[in-house]
Amino acid sequence: MSLNLIKLCVGCDSVEDLEEWIAFRLDERRRAGEPVEQYHTTRMVPTRASEITDGGSLYWVVKGNVQCRQLITEIRPFTDDEGIGRCHLILDPQVVRTDWQPRRAFQGWRYLKPSDAPLDLGKGKAGFIEMPPKLRRELADLGLL
Repeated sequence: MSLNLIKLCVGCDSVEDLEEWIAFRLDERRRAGEPVEQYHTTRMVPTRASEITDGGSLYWVVKGNVQCRQLITEIRPFTDDEGIGRCHLILDPQVVRTDWQPRRAFQGWRYLKPSDAPLDLGKGKAGFIEMPPKLRRELADLGLL
């Protein structure tokens, strides 16, 4: 059974912001002649890496709600220039939107069991994706999403 991670998406106001940032960074890497892959750097290396890379995802908390996820394809530990152990979470650049699930702020990342993860948005909720981000936020604040 795969295991997921959950993390705050700091600096993004919406899933659209995250998607734009990913596209920008991939284009930067392409122009620089670097491998075109998306990764997120984190300080702590997950001890359960084999469970995570067996189909697990990184669930992003955007403005207080889990709103999307990205498949984690690889975990690459490394030591930075200051001698601190870190890792790159290699992510599939495709962002998969999920049902919104409220989450309080926390630091770093946490493990997220599949049974606690929100479901992906189905085709029946296509209108939700097309809804303007501001309206989604207002409905979520009212507890209607």
